[in-house]
Amino acid sequence: MKWTAWAAGVAAGFGLLLLLSLGPLPVLIDAAQREEEERQAAAVAGAGMLAPGADIPREYWALIEEWGTYCPTLTPPRLAAQLQQESSWNPDVISGRTVSVDGAMGIAQFLPGTWAEYGIDANGDGVADVLDPEDAIPSAAIYDCAVARMVRDVPGDPIDNMLAAYNAGPGNVIDHQGVPPKTWGEGETYNYVRAIRALEKTLAAPPSPYGQGPVTSQAAAVLSLAREQIGEPYVWGGGNKDGATGGGWDCSGLVVYAYYQVTGVELPRTSQTQRAAGMRVTAEQMMPGDVIVINNDGDWGHVGIYSGGGMMIHAPRPGKWVEEVELAGYWSGFPWDIRRVL
Repeated sequence: MKWTAWAAGVAAGFGLLLLLSLGPLPVLIDAAQREEEERQAAAVAGAGMLAPGADIPREYWALIEEWGTYCPTLTPPRLAAQLQQESSWNPDVISGRTVSVDGAMGIAQFLPGTWAEYGIDANGDGVADVLDPEDAIPSAAIYDCAVARMVRDVPGDPIDNMLAAYNAGPGNVIDHQGVPPKTWGEGETYNYVRAIRALEKTLAAPPSPYGQGPVTSQAAAVLSLAREQIGEPYVWGGGNKDGATGGGWDCSGLVVYAYYQVTGVELPRTSQTQRAAGMRVTAEQMMPGDVIVINNDGDWGHVGIYSGGGMMIHAPRPGKWVEEVELAGYWSGFPWDIRRVL
């Protein structure tokens, strides 16, 4: 969103025209529309899940997974690539400051006027702070989806048009009937779009035979809690709804803890009894946050949490540690009972 001063002026003028012609635009998507668009999001531009080893600061992972599915033209890898392009993950950066135009600010590089309209207090601390990633990352997703709607009738790739509108303003995308060409604005917007589209491919999980549905807010919270335990030791019978016991976790104890802390619902304590939780779904229907009970011992003795992209977070066995692993290979050789509990 780092416009030059003259481009900002053009966009500001268009903003007034847009408000007069279209009327006020809602900042937040209502719940029914969000639910419908989450169902559509899985079909947009590939899997849409973050690769487990993606080069993304871990403190922002859950926010990106949650808000990266805010509308069909947005995915977690795309939002992450955009933030990398905007600020290289620096939440304190202020760039492009001149005498007449305030600089773009924060991890998502919001201009003051845009922040005033679209910035939200996402973490509920009473302040919508452009320099706080917990506010700025959700606000970036909201603004992406807002400009995507403004340019939805423009010819060309709707994702490219959304990214261009975030950078150059929707007025310039409408005026050019697509992404402004390389000859416009020293190629800033043209190169911005190309860089993000290339980078998102490196951050996305590879195609998987397993479900690739969007990450709901509850699922993102469950996965964040489970990932915080990675590296903790396996302990037989370890863990309950309140935390680790005996210095670690067993497979079902980790599941009970992660879901209870997010939902307040206590799942059955063993992998066998967790087969009765929620409803059964197929591997093709699987979504991040689903529970996978695995019959690796003839008695359905193992369980993990599907984290997307063909990966599972689990506490494997004595002598090992909580880890995130691929389902393909070893674990795919056993029967699964996949339970949707969120």
